[in-house]
Amino acid sequence: MIFANSITKEDIDLMPREVFEGRIVVVENDKQLDRAIKVLSSCPEIGFDTETRPSFSKQTHYKTALMQLSTIDTCFLIRLNKFLKISPTLEQFIINENVKKIGLSLRDDFNGLNGIKRIAPGNFIDLQNYVCRFGIEELSLRKIYAILFGKKISKRDRLTNWEACQLTEAQKQYAALDAWSCLKIYKYLESIR
Repeated sequence: MIFANSITKEDIDLMPREVFEGRIVVVENDKQLDRAIKVLSSCPEIGFDTETRPSFSKQTHYKTALMQLSTIDTCFLIRLNKFLKISPTLEQFIINENVKKIGLSLRDDFNGLNGIKRIAPGNFIDLQNYVCRFGIEELSLRKIYAILFGKKISKRDRLTNWEACQLTEAQKQYAALDAWSCLKIYKYLESIR
């Protein structure tokens, strides 16, 4: 199958908006985390992303506040800012070679996580490297998704406070969509390979 190698912002703006219609589970304590990891560990591959509170000053830096781990129908939003540290359960999942973790621009995610704890990630696939096998030259999730599915991913809620006491519904939807869409892209491209 041949895909467009690039797409314009104007073309994307004309597309219908994508929505994650699966279940969103917010994880804020060890018991919830253990249940989430049990579900995720049974999957052959999952979508992965992180979010950090934006800083509008070069002197201010924040730690990664949220990790999104998504199956095809459920996204777990792990509120890292609610934990004192990355738990052994989560660390074991990150290094687990039996589950593929699909993300985009993973170096940025790992740099952020290394600010909390240095972990050697296992079996991660970066879509920025993967999609070039299919002739796609775009590097942004929004553009890759638009090329493959003809829908746009809204980035409106990206620069919000990911450390807020409670995430808004818009934040939850945005975060879930980012991780889920990485998995959806990978599964689709693997199916036509």
